[in-house]
Amino acid sequence: MLNAFLMQMRDTALIMGIIALVGLLLQKKSAVDTFAGTVKTIIGFMIFNIGSSAMSAQITTFGAMFSTAFNVQGVVTQVEVATSLALDTYGTEVALVMVFGFVMNLVFARITPWKAIFLTGQHFLYFACVLALVFIALGAPIAVTVICGGVVLGFCGAALPSLCQPFVEKLTGSNDFAIGHFNCIGYAFSGYCGKLFAKKNEKEIENNEVKEANLPEFFKLFRDFVFSVALFMIVLFYIVTIACFVTGHFGDTLANGKPFTSYFGNDIWWVWPFLAGLQFAAGMSVLIYGVRQFIAEITAAFVGISEKLIPDARPAVDCPAIFPFAPDAVIIGFIGSFLGGLVAMALMVAFHSPTIMIPAAGICFFSGGTCGVCGYAYGGWRGALLGSFLVGIFLCAGPLILYPAFASLGIAGASFPNVDYNIVGSIIYGIGSLFA
Repeated sequence: MLNAFLMQMRDTALIMGIIALVGLLLQKKSAVDTFAGTVKTIIGFMIFNIGSSAMSAQITTFGAMFSTAFNVQGVVTQVEVATSLALDTYGTEVALVMVFGFVMNLVFARITPWKAIFLTGQHFLYFACVLALVFIALGAPIAVTVICGGVVLGFCGAALPSLCQPFVEKLTGSNDFAIGHFNCIGYAFSGYCGKLFAKKNEKEIENNEVKEANLPEFFKLFRDFVFSVALFMIVLFYIVTIACFVTGHFGDTLANGKPFTSYFGNDIWWVWPFLAGLQFAAGMSVLIYGVRQFIAEITAAFVGISEKLIPDARPAVDCPAIFPFAPDAVIIGFIGSFLGGLVAMALMVAFHSPTIMIPAAGICFFSGGTCGVCGYAYGGWRGALLGSFLVGIFLCAGPLILYPAFASLGIAGASFPNVDYNIVGSIIYGIGSLFA
């Protein structure tokens, strides 16, 4: 029963719809407006998910090909895999922490200055797994695990989005929504890295505005983010595809369990990377359309919640909601984060770490891309690259702190990479170890 409820609570589109419904009812909208607003919110988020899934599928394939081509083995920084392992064994504890965390998020938003209501259900689930595992590893009874885990989860859901809110506001020009993605410490760090280049960036913006009219016609194509994203991803896919052929891995099965031949054949292999890059760009286009729809609806619905229940409440939504405001910075952030992950992995090998973490392309794209956007807010491309690179190192190396404790519970072979999970989890585990 609890696991079934948990699976429903993971459906963020449903959560969005319920929140929109409550807000519209509190505003005493007509039945037609209430129904339309609720449905449009759910549909908008479903469109968002379709685009996100399309991009995620291509990024997963890229990561699998990269690992195969360069013969990289180790622990994958893949939160979905680690979560599924945790739910198999500790599903009840995780479910209770998550549900109590939702309640405490509302309580903290009501009584504290931190007003974010965390709407990204899957990330609430992932963080609930981390917190439950930390308390279980410390030997805490289930009541302590649920109560303490839920309080910490609720507090983080309400408070952590405020860390990166200055950069969201700078980019969007409004304070209508926050980032609901538990990498907020990383995003804020990246944003402050961007501030190191703020003055230099302002001067270059002024100069570029003067020279823009003299740009060659070809370079003006890059104003269209879909074109620039597609071109870059096409190049990346050609690199890993050629690397797979050069290293003789064409006949292998990828890390995701699929053979190369399921993607392309011997005769037309050179076409597939081109189409894969376009597929990724198409997914981003769909995602951005969905973002615009559900953000418009959910922020309007939040007026009612703010006025009636939680003054100044702010919806905290998934990180790709910020992508349309600096799409080129997303790609810079992906590159920087992935490079940072590779540096971290190289250092683990050099220092003979007993566990080697492999940077997952998915986490590098979504978390690294958002770091890029936050770093870009003040620092332009330099801030985007530096912030995402440094956070990328932590995304890969950070899970080493808690991995031994989780592995002792049977959660091995995958890890929880995001910054918030590992910083908050490590603090709790460190304090708890003093009394265990």
